[in-house]
Parts: sequence; structure tokens; C-alpha cells
Amino acid sequence: MPMGSAPAQADPGAEPLAARFAATRALSEALVEPLSDADATIQSMEDASPAKWHLAHTTWFWETFLLRDHVPGHERHDADWPFLFNSYYEAEGERIARFSRGLLSRPTLEEVLDWRAAVNAAMEPLLEDPACADLVALGIAHEQQHIELLLTDIKHALWHNPLGPVMWDAAPEPSAPAGEPGWHEHPGGVALIGHDGAGFAFDNEGPRHRVLLEPFALADRLVTNREWAEFIADGGYDNPALWLSDGWAWVKEAGARAPLYWRGEEAFTHAGWKRRDPNAPVTHINYFEADAFATWAGARLPTEFEWEAIARGQDGSEKRPAHDASAGNQLDTAAPPLPRGGTDLFGDCWQFTRSAYLPFPRFKPAEGAVGEYNGKFMSGQFVLKGASCATVRGHSRASYRNFFYPHQQWQFTGLRLARDL
Repeated sequence: MPMGSAPAQADPGAEPLAARFAATRALSEALVEPLSDADATIQSMEDASPAKWHLAHTTWFWETFLLRDHVPGHERHDADWPFLFNSYYEAEGERIARFSRGLLSRPTLEEVLDWRAAVNAAMEPLLEDPACADLVALGIAHEQQHIELLLTDIKHALWHNPLGPVMWDAAPEPSAPAGEPGWHEHPGGVALIGHDGAGFAFDNEGPRHRVLLEPFALADRLVTNREWAEFIADGGYDNPALWLSDGWAWVKEAGARAPLYWRGEEAFTHAGWKRRDPNAPVTHINYFEADAFATWAGARLPTEFEWEAIARGQDGSEKRPAHDASAGNQLDTAAPPLPRGGTDLFGDCWQFTRSAYLPFPRFKPAEGAVGEYNGKFMSGQFVLKGASCATVRGHSRASYRNFFYPHQQWQFTGLRLARDL
């Protein structure tokens, strides 16, 4: 998940930073209300972190980069906790190994929540300080990312429990039939890609630059569970001709037969095991699976530049309204995230592209420790676009670049097909 910053340009229409800070911090805590201390402590794999650790790490961020560095005489809540809750910032010193985060029975969830309350109170003067505005905006975006990670990580942990624990007892509404996909056609030509400098962005979203596109089309909806079931029934996981070499090796090693969380006609959700909605977008697939399905369907994955050009309306379409990051199928309450389907490019699931996660021309990491967010991860990963149903509302835009390794499935990841014209 990308974490880094470019200078946050003031947006006169944006909600005040203090209100956004309070709402984000409150949402993190609302999401763990259904969890016991034990639920919040467990770690199911190295890629995932305990819910309690996410609450603590985001608090460490505020205490380290804001309070420590901008409040003279500030004393840490506990001098030993930075070792526990630093993630990967080499500039901030030694830290506990990532795979050991689930061994932290102490501090307790209650102690972490007390720490959060103390940091929230100490942050109040800085929220109104213009000199700290850029860093506060980064901290809010950083915590919003960890909200999504908290949701996907606890889902993976609870899935391992044979009892199928329920975080929220909710009966999802069935999705409407998807119908045949339509296509956004683009004539090709020069497209402007990357953040335009208005409002907040992470450093990996820029600088803005030109790319040359060949004529292509992008599907107006995501691939559904029904279509994925057809792929399985047609031997999709048995035909090596559909798979990249590394992908076929992953199929054999993992014994893959379906997306993560599928069991017969059911799928595991934050509301427990539910009958799988055939019309909902397929999620929890990896890059290898997405690429194999696209090959089977006689299509391909889009590049990140093609996806962004369509999202920006650079195909000349007058049918698609501008993206509203405050609306749509994205998280804004303590409720289970569920993909719904539809023709919006954003929400439901992160969509794989065939683009390697690499720096844009003239990219330079941010200075200081926060410069470790994005640049050092530009190796061996693929870009995803579009945000998911677990993404906090307001945390999506056309230039956003998510990224994951090709074997990873535990995020809300899916696909939208593309084809050449």
C-alpha cells in the first residue's frame, strides 16, 4: 500500500484538517469495537498486521513526526513503544521484526486506545498550525491507508478460525445483474498522466508527464463472480497456456483452485460465511490470476496509463461524471465492506494493471524519513487503480497508485478488462 507525500496544496473547498483528523481517528477506533483484545492481537501472516498494531503504528506516526519534531519538550507516552510500532523507517532506528507483531500481547488494546486519546489531545494545537498542514495531511492519508489494511488483515485472521467469526452481523443486499460489458474507447495519442498538483497526493503520483497511448478500450464494469466461476469450470486453473510462467509455478505451489475466501458456493466476509453473490465483482485475486483470466477472455489487463486516461475523461466521453471521492461504494462508517458492482471506475476493488510499479520521469522521493514511503518499494510489484469498498471515502483519485506483489490476494483486488483497437 503506497505511503508517501508530495506537498499538500491547499484546497479551499476541503474539510478543515482538524475535522478530518478527528473523523479519521474516530473511524479507526470504531472499526475495532467488535473485536476482543485477542482478536486485535493475532497476526495471520507476515503480510498482515494485527488490528492493535495498526492502531498503535498510526499513533506512533503522529507522536514521532508531529509531536516529537514540532512540540518542544514533548515526552513520549512510553519510551519503549517506538521499537514495537515503527514499521520500516530505517531512519527511525531498530524495530521488532514484522512477523513478530502478533506476539505483542502487551501493551493491551485498552492501553493502546489510552495512548491514542493522549496523542489526540496533544495534537490539537498542531492541527491549527499552517506550518504543519502538509504533514498533518500526510498523517491523515497514512492512517486512512491503515484503516483499509486493518480491515483486510483482520478479515484474513478471522477466516483462519473454523468458527467463521462475525465482525458485523449484516445481510448484504444482492447485486444487480451485470449484463454484457460495454467499453470506453480511446483513440490513442498523447495523454497527461500523474497528479496535477491540486490538493494532496503521495510522492509516487508525480511528476505529471506525457505518455503515448495506442488505440484501446477499457471495460465499463469489473469481472464478476459468475464470470470467474465460468473460468474455473472451463479449466482455468488447469491450463498452463493461460498463465505466466511465474503464475503457473504459483498455481502448482499454492494448489490454487479459486480466489481467496471461496468455499463451494460461499465466500468469507466480515459478516462471516455468506452465499457468494454471482453478480458482485470478483475480489481477492492476485496479479497472476487476473492476467490468466484476461488471456482466457481474449482480452488483456490495461496499463495504468490507459486506466488513468479513461478516469480523467481523456477519451472525450461526456457520459461519465467526474469522480466524487466522497461518494460511492467506499467506507465511511463502521460497517462491513462489500463489493456491489456497477459502472463506476472507483470503489468495489483495486484493479490490476499490467504496469510495473516504477518511478515516473523526474521522480524524487520526499526528503527525510517520510521519503522511505514509496521510492524504495519500486521493484517487483504491479500498479493497481481505482480504490476498494474498504478504502476510506475521500481517499481516491485518478492518479492514485496502489501496488502489490503479484502473488498477494488478501486485499480487495479484482480486474477490469482492456483490449486493443
